[in-house]
Amino acid sequence: MGLTGKIFGEKKTGTNEGYIDLEKYADTQGAAAGAKMYVAVGEILKYEDLRKLTDYVYGGNVLVLDFTAIADEEMLLKRVTNELKRITDDIGGDIAGIGQNLMVISPAGVKVERRKLKG
Repeated sequence: MGLTGKIFGEKKTGTNEGYIDLEKYADTQGAAAGAKMYVAVGEILKYEDLRKLTDYVYGGNVLVLDFTAIADEEMLLKRVTNELKRITDDIGGDIAGIGQNLMVISPAGVKVERRKLKG
């Protein structure tokens, strides 16, 4: 058993070969309850989804936004991106693209590093 096996337990076999479900390791009551900021992954399917997602950032949290569903709709994507830029300007936050179909939207006081860290 390797290092990850010792930390996370034995690897499950099946259709998700190599997938480790970290759900059972999540501390839903302890450390998360005292958190001052959360990081969430959201998905946008239509423009109207933006309201719920931006409320999260207005609340002082970081949002990783998956826009795969609208990536081919150029006008909608531009509209969403412009609105997100306006919101981050309004709250003093930051926005940056990561990967091909992901954006990070952060609240005031959190800057998104544009350079990839190499390890």
